[in-house]
Formats: sequence, structure tokens, C-alpha cells
Amino acid sequence: MKIGIVGSGAMGSGIAQVLATAGNKVLLYDSNPIAVEKGGKNLEVQFQKLAEKEKLTYEEAETYFDNIRLSDKLSELKDSELIIEAIIEDLEIKKELFQKLESLVSEDCILATNTSSLSIASIGSACQKPNRMIGIHFFNPAPLMALVEIIPAVQTDKDLISKTKNLVESWKKLPVIAKDTPGFIVNRVARPFYGEAIRILEEGVADCATIDFAMTSLGGFRMGPFQLMDFIGHDVNYRVTESVFKEFFYDPKFKPSFTQKRLFEAGFFGKKSGRGFYDYSENAEQSKPNENQELLELIFKRILVMLMNEAADAYFLKIASAEDIDLAMTKGVNYAKGLLQWADEFGLDNLEKELDRLYDYYHEDRYRCSPIIRNLVKQNKNFYK
Repeated sequence: MKIGIVGSGAMGSGIAQVLATAGNKVLLYDSNPIAVEKGGKNLEVQFQKLAEKEKLTYEEAETYFDNIRLSDKLSELKDSELIIEAIIEDLEIKKELFQKLESLVSEDCILATNTSSLSIASIGSACQKPNRMIGIHFFNPAPLMALVEIIPAVQTDKDLISKTKNLVESWKKLPVIAKDTPGFIVNRVARPFYGEAIRILEEGVADCATIDFAMTSLGGFRMGPFQLMDFIGHDVNYRVTESVFKEFFYDPKFKPSFTQKRLFEAGFFGKKSGRGFYDYSENAEQSKPNENQELLELIFKRILVMLMNEAADAYFLKIASAEDIDLAMTKGVNYAKGLLQWADEFGLDNLEKELDRLYDYYHEDRYRCSPIIRNLVKQNKNFYK
């Protein structure tokens, strides 16, 4: 298949690597000639490393790299059967791009966006044939992360959903289908991992190191919330939080924090800038976590309860199936368990009580219990039979 990738940054190059390795002919395009050349060099290095580590033979690495062509001319995308856009998260820029692309490609060409939080319907509205627009959301780094969210817009042809799912599976990725709502599955359900952790910090319950330690030691999370926010970068993570909050009509449970906003405004983006919640300078002294078991359990339970509640709400509102929500969280952000499975094990009656306890204390809408949890408790049922 001839596939065009628009955007040669880390995500675009990563997607190109995935598709070329699956045997597709890929055109990696960027309007900036220096950026596309850099993307090509990075890909060459990546394939070389895979050969050196014996993940591929040198012949395979060369063949796959040869499947990728580089260009800074938009017109060269005209023969593509599928185009995946992976550029800046700006709605107007994306709409303008797809207007140009539609005038170039054939009527059968599938138009896809890799957006992580913008409306697929809104992007598609710029097209004459929005029925061929769909979201194909990879996770970073694309070659390593198994999950791909498929997001049909209200305009998308129904048969394009199954066709896209088959394509994603042919790339040896795990597809999940999500409704076109802010954050889709992963970026919606994961918000409390960051938001509730910051809230605990702001209340002075514990410091960053202790909260991170609680989540890694008790919950099996690979990184704590503050480590992960610093790794992602506050220029990215804060903007996604702000976008999700706005797109959910300012639902208070998605409310951003001033603590993270100030880091963002100061340019303390995390690891990439040398400072975020943690100081990454050479001689910086890192604080040690408080290992008081009662405190760690309190932190872990509070964040986990909020995560399980958000997963339950996504299921209640038909954002995705229970299986796809759990698959998304285990394969998209490497959670130790699917959150709905975790909720069953935790006990839905216990989950309801914990949420009600938080709501009774704070009287804030962010702690409202999802109706599906109450319904299942009344019926003495679980998410899974």
C-alpha cells in the first residue's frame, strides 16, 4: 500500500518506521526540508540499531528503510492510498492541510489524523468528502507502543472503520475503537493519574517523590505521575489537560492545576528543559520518599479510585467497550491491569463508598460517582461476568 505521512517529527517518523516495516511504501513529507532530512537520518539510525541488536537482519533493515521516501513537496503525496497527518495540535492548521490534500489525492484515498485530543468531526468538516476522514492515533514511541486508537467521526463511512481496523492489525498493532470525544480513551481516562496526584501535592498530603513511590510500589505503575509528566513534558501534558477541560465544556473533574500551569509558563517543561516537578541538573539532590505504609496506601487508593471512576464513566457513556478501555490502558500507557478489571477486584461497593467519602468531604463535582457503578452495585453485578 502507498501511504503518505505528513510531519517528520518523532511521531511521524515513528509511524513511517512501523508502516515501512509492515511492507508498505511510505512517503514521509514535511514542508521543512531540514526537518524531513533529519527525520530520514533518524530512521536510518533506528533501522541500523535494530540490526545491531539482532532484532532485524541487516538485509531486512535496508529493505525496510528503502520502503521510505522523503519529500518536502506536498504534490508528491498525490498517489497515496492512505495519508496519516502527524503535525502540530492546531485545529485550523490541520483543517487547512486536509483541504490541500483533498485537492491532490484520488477520491478513494483515506484521510487520517493522528491527533491525540482534537475533534475528528471538526477536522473532517474542512473536506468535501468528510466520509473518508478517520482518526488513527498512535502512541509515542510508535514503533514500541502496541496500541492504536481508531476514532470514526460522525461523518465517517461505517465500512471505513472495519477497513482501518484490518489495516492497523496488518501493521502488527492492537486497535481499539473509540468515540470521537475529547481525549478519546487513553488521554481521557488517564487524566486523574495526573490531576489527582497534583491535588494531593497541593493539599500538602505528600511530596512528589512520595506520591510517585506510592504509585510505582503499590500499583505497579512503571512511572509515578510526576515522573511521567516531566518525561512527557509540561508543554505537552498541560496543553492536553487544558484542551480536554475546554472541550468537555469545563467539566470540573478535568480542571487543570495552577501548579502545572506555572511550570508551563516558566518554561520548566520537565526532563527536556532540565527542570519540572523535579530538578534534572547534574548536582541536584533528589528528595527521598516517605515510606510510611499508611500514607502510601492512602495516596494509591485515592488516585486509583479516581482512575477507575473515569474508566467506568467512559464505559457508561459508550466511549468504548469495557474490553477496549482496559486494553487501551494496559497497552497504551502500560497500566498493570485494566481499570475496569481492577474495579471488579477492588469491589464496586468499596469503590462507590470511597467516591462518596471523597465527595462528602470536598463537595466537588470532580468526585461524583459514575452512575454505572451505582447501577452495578444495586444489581450485585460487575463490569465482567
